[in-house]
Amino acid sequence: MIKWSEFNAAIWRKDGLKGVIDVDYVDINSLVGLEKQKSQLVNNTLNFIEGKGFNHALLWGHKGCGKSSLVKAVFTKFVDRNLRIIEIGVNDLENLPEILDKIRPLKEYKFIIFCDDLSFDSGDRSYKFLKPLLEGSIEKPPRNAVLYATSNRRHLVTESLEDNAIHAREEIDEKLSLSERFGLWISFYEGSFNEYLSIVDEYFKDFKGDKELLHIKARQYAMLRASRSGRIARQFYERYKDEF
Repeated sequence: MIKWSEFNAAIWRKDGLKGVIDVDYVDINSLVGLEKQKSQLVNNTLNFIEGKGFNHALLWGHKGCGKSSLVKAVFTKFVDRNLRIIEIGVNDLENLPEILDKIRPLKEYKFIIFCDDLSFDSGDRSYKFLKPLLEGSIEKPPRNAVLYATSNRRHLVTESLEDNAIHAREEIDEKLSLSERFGLWISFYEGSFNEYLSIVDEYFKDFKGDKELLHIKARQYAMLRASRSGRIARQFYERYKDEF
């Protein structure tokens, strides 16, 4: 059993929960251009910590736009208030009920269950393992656990014409409504070049050189990768931070 007084984060491995020593803490102030998204998730997490009404959250939208970073940043913001985080992969969801059993009695801590890139292929029924947390069964969901999941798409289960032909309508509706079981949807979109450059400027906040040249290079970098996401801005910074 993990000593949560010693570990702020854990990740599920094949042999159980493993305490994370080198945690990827993220300063929420470093996330530029996400003010609405930050406000939504911070407020929800604060309600969760204070025992008020809260929702499980689905962060969905374009890749590289800060979904995972925001979850880590909100955790970082409240870690000193006994907030902990447990990361579990989609392929390990069958172990979620076991995790919930372990943390349910720990009333002094609150836990974010973090599932990155949550989606299910047609025929994959492992989404059923989310039910004890999202809905409960004869046992209520634990009040000290909240699910924060990220996905590139809002509808988490892929449907095909073949599925519609062979499955009962009730099962199809259940799969398509999976995302609706998250009470909070937070959307992420790739911004304009100006928003992208604002993120670049945040990374290069101590830069004293030619800002116009910096922006030209940053635009070229983004165009080569056909993306203006925060991830691309960070990659540009890592590539050129020692050259400017």
